[in-house]
Amino acid sequence: MKRQNQSSVVEFILLGFSNFPELQERLFGIFLVIYVVTLMGNAIVIVVISLNQRLHVPMYLFLLNLSVVEVSFSAIITPEMLVVLSTEKTTVSFVDCFAQMYFILLFGGTECFLLGAMAYDRFAAICHPLNYQVIMNRGVFMKLVMFSWISGIMVATVQTTWVFSFLFCGPNEINHLSCETTAVLELVCADTFLFEIFAFTGTILIVMVPFLLILLSYTRVLFAILKMPSTTGRQKAFSTCASHLTSVTLFYGTANMTYLQPKSGYSPETKKLMSLSYSLLTPLLNPLIYTLQNSDMKRALIKLCQRNVVLHSLIA
Repeated sequence: MKRQNQSSVVEFILLGFSNFPELQERLFGIFLVIYVVTLMGNAIVIVVISLNQRLHVPMYLFLLNLSVVEVSFSAIITPEMLVVLSTEKTTVSFVDCFAQMYFILLFGGTECFLLGAMAYDRFAAICHPLNYQVIMNRGVFMKLVMFSWISGIMVATVQTTWVFSFLFCGPNEINHLSCETTAVLELVCADTFLFEIFAFTGTILIVMVPFLLILLSYTRVLFAILKMPSTTGRQKAFSTCASHLTSVTLFYGTANMTYLQPKSGYSPETKKLMSLSYSLLTPLLNPLIYTLQNSDMKRALIKLCQRNVVLHSLIA
């Protein structure tokens, strides 16, 4: 699409929760704690999996990629949120807003496909255990990971470029905490009907299709688990899948409500709260869910801590 260079807007103003100044002060502390815990939690997952050769299997390598996405997603959104909450008027340049929207879409789209790939991995492991090594071999794993990242890049490139090809003639106040597509689109001084059709169709393909495939996979998984003769085997399978389903429900549920809605479907404040669910809560909870509910991860973490204690005592 041909870029219109007549746009008079050179910067945007992020409003955040400016209508509730007392709330902003409280949220700043909460968001800061969440951000630090999110970075630490996902960093631990990345380090533990990277250093433990026994965890270099598709299930945990998918998790490593997911943690990389979560760290990156948080680093793109949360610092800007903290600035918005700590200042009365937060301005962001046209280019910076473009960049933030691009990476939000990139990491969000990548996560959608990664969660779908993880569901397929669990389906293959539980429903076809004897053929799992063939179904989920190294080649298949690499293709699924590459497809997830490349799809995220393509979605971000097309959608962000299209949005910022529109004319922005004012006002320049984004009633949101970040440069999300739905919030920026409200400032466009042009007919966005064609883009909205494209975005809605894209959201169906990127969000709903993987989500429905995940539900189908776990329906099959549930029946396979119920047929297991061993109680221990059923409990282990339920534990593994429950963690993934918890993450999936939180991420896809809030993403669906945000992007599969009419323009005036929710109030601006409600949209902000929904965006916090997938931009703050999901990156925070994923490392806790996968670590606390997974015995292999807990053993690897304990082993890593013990090794560090031994090394520290030897150095001392």
